Amino acid sequence: MPQLEHIEAIEKRLWGAADTLRANSNYASNEYFLPVMGLVFLRHAYSRYLTVKDEITSNLPTRGGKTRALTKGDFSQKSAVFLQPKAQFDHLVALPDSEDRAKAIIGAMESIEAEYEGLRGVLPKSEYQELDNDVLGQILRNLNPDELKEVSGDVFGRIYEYFLTRFADQKAHDGGEFFTPISLVSLIAHVLEPERGTVLDPACGSGGMFVQSARTVEEHGRWPAERLTFRGLEKNATTIRLAKMNLAVHGLEGDIQQAITYYEDPHDLVGKADYVMANPPFNVDEIDADKVKTDPRVSFGLPGVNKKGKVSNGNYIWISYFYSYLNETGRAGFVMSSQASSAGGGEAKVRQELVETGDVDVMIAIRSNFFYTRTVPCELWFLNRDKPTEQREKVLMIDARNVYRKVTRKIYDFSPEQAQNLLAIVWLYRGQRERYLELVADYCRRMLDEGEGCFKAKEKNGGDPLDPLPSIFASLAKLRGLFDPFLKTLAADAPCAEPLRELEDALPPFRADVEAFHKEVSKQQVAWKKQKTTNGALKRAVERLAPLAETCRNLIKQTDRLYELTTRLFETCEGECDAKSSRTWVRRDITRARKAADETRGLAVERFKQVRYFWRQAQWLTERFPDAELYDVEGLVKLVDRAEIEVNDWSLTPGRYVGVAPEEEAADFDFEETLREIHVELEDLNAEARRLAAVIKKNFEELGA
Repeated sequence: MPQLEHIEAIEKRLWGAADTLRANSNYASNEYFLPVMGLVFLRHAYSRYLTVKDEITSNLPTRGGKTRALTKGDFSQKSAVFLQPKAQFDHLVALPDSEDRAKAIIGAMESIEAEYEGLRGVLPKSEYQELDNDVLGQILRNLNPDELKEVSGDVFGRIYEYFLTRFADQKAHDGGEFFTPISLVSLIAHVLEPERGTVLDPACGSGGMFVQSARTVEEHGRWPAERLTFRGLEKNATTIRLAKMNLAVHGLEGDIQQAITYYEDPHDLVGKADYVMANPPFNVDEIDADKVKTDPRVSFGLPGVNKKGKVSNGNYIWISYFYSYLNETGRAGFVMSSQASSAGGGEAKVRQELVETGDVDVMIAIRSNFFYTRTVPCELWFLNRDKPTEQREKVLMIDARNVYRKVTRKIYDFSPEQAQNLLAIVWLYRGQRERYLELVADYCRRMLDEGEGCFKAKEKNGGDPLDPLPSIFASLAKLRGLFDPFLKTLAADAPCAEPLRELEDALPPFRADVEAFHKEVSKQQVAWKKQKTTNGALKRAVERLAPLAETCRNLIKQTDRLYELTTRLFETCEGECDAKSSRTWVRRDITRARKAADETRGLAVERFKQVRYFWRQAQWLTERFPDAELYDVEGLVKLVDRAEIEVNDWSLTPGRYVGVAPEEEAADFDFEETLREIHVELEDLNAEARRLAAVIKKNFEELGA
């Protein structure tokens, strides 16, 4: 079964298709997101339904020669939604234009709600009545591309999250506050690592904390629905609908109550929650002090009250609530404004009492621009009511402000490996040395696998097989063959002679370097079979693999140079040698071959980058923690004792303790990564320019211009 290799491109294409709903309807962005999410929900439910249906059908009991009919229970056991024929996406896509698609979609939603009590009144229905029948047909078809029909895994779960991300970026609902960046939620979930019990999110938004908690359980080969119970609070009714759909998309259920958490506690979970996870609103100053001062969740008293009888800043109300919900072994992880960790006055007093409990575990500083709706930096707080005795007087401070990747011009996040590296620091703090060593070993293995993949055929976009490196030579040879008939008509001193000579001179050393790279990868793969995973052995392996990583840097330059020379030859032929007027110059074939050569170049370069990337992750860890033990690393991490925290006004700001990271040497400058960031910014600016041009055009049309 072909896997979807370029899910990011598909996500962008699906988003562009769904975004046509805004252009072809009367809905504003804060109105059309719910019907779009409803259709993505239906498509995912159908994808999951098909994935498990054959397995269920093959195991159905037979009586009297008749096989028992499928039931809701069969699918619930497989974390899937049971769909009546009229709710199956292919049925909706196949509807003729004469059919009322809105009515059919509403019928599909109603049939699902009839089966699942937790979804009753949740799925969008009436919203489709305002949409044009043809537009609905187009969206249904766009959300059903062929390449998504054969993939396995939680692809549509990821697409659902991608759509949530884009709508948050547009502030399409509730100012975008319903969505916490997945990289932060995932890091919180992995630091907490919930195993069994009640997970509470008192500001649950779209339910991302629940989904990521479930994934950590699945990573250990367990079924989250059997081990975790999800409880949530959320003030916005529409957001609750998004959250319940998000849970259902991932085969989960949860009890999410509509409430203003400041004043209400419908779950009655004080002292009962095993895990608390949240991203609450920051710096709220409108909380009625009289309503909360006697609340049992205010564990350490009010942080301060202004002249209007309002709590001066709600950050420590939230922190107190989170702490109060935990049982005697409970753990909490939450996002908080960076100003909270060093705030003075009444907030400092609350913070002192919290530190003195010994339950503050880990603090991680995050740079600005991680959120779609606010640019401020933040911190991740982790509390643990069951800290080991030897750590109760200490807090692990991690300053991750220099750890990030650029997603767009305005948004940063963590790559999966960056998040893993931060998590590895927590493992060392917890004495989980073997997990750290396994991560270093995994990076080395992945590096070698990527190197081997340069020479192995892999399916391209679910289609024809393509070997990245062998295909470069084949595509360049084909292109060169298409140039030859025209080149033979030219004089020896023609303008294209020089670029042709440069191209021919560059090919042999590149071929030799590629062959040497292949031999070295094979050699290292053989050596790895005997590789020990002790710390000393892994450190030596990282050092041993360094030349291979450096070779990839050089091969990237050579690969790009070859294509540049080919392009220069093409441009010289057409610009200075008048190739277009020659019958020997078949431009259509040459253009097609150039495109193919550029595609193979891109694939090979990406492979080379991945080889080097995974080595750099292993090197990042072994360079900072050479003995596979937790050390204070300047500008990154420090284990701080309570006495030092007291001297620093009970501040929990990591940067106050870890110092400033030493300036990296110029040799470590990553040109490729910098170029990628520039490309990302350019793409973002181009997209914004296109969007503004469309708005201007629409405005002129409305003015009758």
